[in-house]
Amino acid sequence: MAEQHYERGHMDIREQEQTFGLFLGMAKWGSLVTAVLVLFFTLWFCTGAGFLGGLISAAALAVAGVMLLRDKGEARTAH
Repeated sequence: MAEQHYERGHMDIREQEQTFGLFLGMAKWGSLVTAVLVLFFTLWFCTGAGFLGGLISAAALAVAGVMLLRDKGEARTAH
């Protein structure tokens, strides 16, 4: 059998890059969804803002979050 020697920088790492990108995307968008839901339910149940106040605030946070968190490539093609 031929010996295989490791050579730094010669491995195909496309799968690892795609997995890492997917993990970062899920963490980023999952965090936004969590923040929107926490804001909505906090304002709805724990303050006098009620359902409508919580919904409006959560929608504003969701819009701002999507605008700030989308990828730079998506932002350029949208305009």
